[in-house]
Parts: sequence; C-alpha cells; structure tokens
Amino acid sequence: MAKPKLATTSLAGCFGCHMAILDIDDRILKLVELIDFDKSPVDDIKEFTGPVDIGLIEGGCCNEENVKVLQDFRKHCKVLISIGDCAINGGIPAMRNNIPLKECLEEAYLNGPTVHNPSNQIPNDDELPLILNRVYPASEIVKIDYHLPGCPPPADTLWEALVALLTDKPVALPYELVKYD
Repeated sequence: MAKPKLATTSLAGCFGCHMAILDIDDRILKLVELIDFDKSPVDDIKEFTGPVDIGLIEGGCCNEENVKVLQDFRKHCKVLISIGDCAINGGIPAMRNNIPLKECLEEAYLNGPTVHNPSNQIPNDDELPLILNRVYPASEIVKIDYHLPGCPPPADTLWEALVALLTDKPVALPYELVKYD
C-alpha cells in the first residue's frame, strides 16, 4: 500500500518553518516511515507527481508567483495547512501593508541609505513576478484546512499535527503546544 504524500513550500517568509520541520530531529526518520515527500524543498522535488494528502504552506503571498504556487498547492493537496505567522496573518512581510507599494519600491531601489543604483530605475522585467499591493495571508487566497501558529511553530506542534492527520485522529493539540507566553 502506498504511503500518504506530503508536500511543502515556502512563499513570502524566512524559511524558518521548514527549519522547524527539520527540528523534529530523529523523528524525521519516523515521519519518512509514515509518508513520502512530494514537491518540497526538503527533497528538492520541483513539481507535483500527483495528488498529495497533506500540503504545508509557509509564508504569505506578496507577489503573483506566490499566489500561483498557493493555488497549485490547493489544487493538488487534500488537506492544506498554513504553518507559521507569515502564512496565517502575513507576519513580518506584512509590515509593508501600511505603506504604499510605490513608496516601498522607491525606498528599496532608489532612496534607501545603502542603495547603489546608477540607472535610477526600479526593476521592471517580465522575468520578475508582479508585486502585489499588500501581503496576503494564505487563507485570503485559498481555503486552508488547518493553521499552526508560531514564528515558527514548535517542532513538537508540527509533529503532533502531522501524526494525528496521518493516523486519522483529530488534530487536538494540547495547550502547551500552542501557547506563546
């Protein structure tokens, strides 16, 4: 019998949630007994190989490429989980949401104190994804089935949620795994 498949991706974030996946330490060997990784930076598979049982989304959406990747994950994953504060509410990248995009780009490429830009132009190439007016949480783009908060969520939280889903048990995380005080 084929093992369930797990896919992961990082959108607009710092990759810390993927590091938390690796922080499950030697339990990753137990995880590999339970699942096969599909599209993920963990195994460097770049495309989906078929339907996926669980998808983990790290980061929010700050450009059109993030939106396309997220929509592709929703299409391929039976269960989609946003992990970390960036995926759930935009996190640190969403701090730019109160500043007009034009102002952000001018500061980054023209007026910033360390900017060296002799052409005095903001990058505008067809190869660059279109930047969105604001950073969107994953749930504002697609339906998300579960949210695991934290920056990043503790490895134990990720482990318990994945094991529950993979063993057809309810995801009922104890307070100790979701408290941040």
